[in-house]
Amino acid sequence: MDPIVDLDFIDNRTPEQAAACDTKVTEETNTGKTRKLYIESYGCQMNFSDSEIVSSIMFEQGFDTTSDIEQADLVFLNTCSIREKAEQTVRNRLGQINYYKKKKPEMMVGVLGCMAERLKKSLLEEEKIVDLVVGPDAYRDLPNLINEVDGGQKAVNVLLSREETYADINPIRLNSNGVSAFVSIMRGCDNMCSFCVVPFTRGRERSRDAYSIVREAEALVAQGYKEVTLLGQNVDSYKWASEDGSESVNFAQLLEKVALVDPNLRVRFSTSHPKDITDEVLYTMKKYDNICKYIHLPAQSGNSRVLELMNRTYDREWYLNRVDAIRSILGEDCGISSDMIAGFCTETEVEHQDTLTLMDYVQYDYSYMFFYSERPGTLAARKLEDDIPLEVKKRRLAEIIEKQRETSLNRNKRDVGRVHKVLVEGFSKKSNEQLSGRNDQNKVVIFDKKHYKKGDYVNVFVHDCSVGTLFGEAVD
Repeated sequence: MDPIVDLDFIDNRTPEQAAACDTKVTEETNTGKTRKLYIESYGCQMNFSDSEIVSSIMFEQGFDTTSDIEQADLVFLNTCSIREKAEQTVRNRLGQINYYKKKKPEMMVGVLGCMAERLKKSLLEEEKIVDLVVGPDAYRDLPNLINEVDGGQKAVNVLLSREETYADINPIRLNSNGVSAFVSIMRGCDNMCSFCVVPFTRGRERSRDAYSIVREAEALVAQGYKEVTLLGQNVDSYKWASEDGSESVNFAQLLEKVALVDPNLRVRFSTSHPKDITDEVLYTMKKYDNICKYIHLPAQSGNSRVLELMNRTYDREWYLNRVDAIRSILGEDCGISSDMIAGFCTETEVEHQDTLTLMDYVQYDYSYMFFYSERPGTLAARKLEDDIPLEVKKRRLAEIIEKQRETSLNRNKRDVGRVHKVLVEGFSKKSNEQLSGRNDQNKVVIFDKKHYKKGDYVNVFVHDCSVGTLFGEAVD
């Protein structure tokens, strides 16, 4: 699952910044409950979705939420372990939170998510401020764990599950803009990529009941939402079957069911795996106008030998075949983004160049780019030597970033002179006189607000662009 990174952020970030995770904080709910919950969420979209599930569970236990940590009785950090820097960010944040806990000793501090699952009880020993450690499959147990801490004990539950999908829990949309919402369709991952900790921190794949997903989408439409993003570590491997075996639903069929909820509901999804994305999915996208023509298709490397070491289970030729299918079925304007890792174990300069030529061929609209960070417990850490010097990793990453900047600008220039259907998500970052939204290809579009408002679909004529943004004027 990809870190959430604003397109504008690519413009000037350093390779070191590229390895960091963005953060989202809970907003305010004030229903008169006596205790306050504060959550910071790090890393991928799935973590932000999980925080909404946690907030719902805690709301039923008598907690409102707050965006002011000083007002909190309970502080959760929902963590990411995908890179070492992500974990270090959380450790640094725990040090800062210690300042608030000294002022308010009764404040309870918990670490949730992937870092909790990876480090387990050692977190309690290493970070004395932490009162409870809870893995991503144990959130239903939070009330019991909090009771243990209220009773003066430290508490841990990091048991992984083969069944838990939280399908019956109605998330509190804390990280939502009121227009777009995340809908989790599956949990876990069965792909054992050698660089990745996710199979160890989130467990095996299991797909959520298709009809519970449809009901959630219907409820969101009733609440005024205009867009859903279907989430999974690998959405293309979604597979649900009814208990009596009379019906089975694959990802293409699920996409169609959600698209049929309402023609004005935009449907996005993340993340696709190159080994699993099918032509059936692509033709379903083509069939429905409200399924966005954008695919996040992580390559990780452009070299077949490196891909084999990464245990990605496809080679360069297979990946390019999938790209060709996307362009053939959905057209040249379909947005494609990627993940790229620079300096994986034993990567040569020639193999690094293969990544750059792959980028030239695909012409990604944007990418999430990192240098390799060895994660303890992964297959790569156990079997491969992290032998690329840091300065080489950083130089290769800088070359990948520069290549992507060039390509992003060229792809955006294609959009100049065209009219785009934009879903307004709110004001632009720089001015309340301008609105910001995204087009079908997931690109940010800025335009003067006139009489339009958040949640509107607006036709915008694009007259200019930067590396990360399109600029235009609304047209009637």
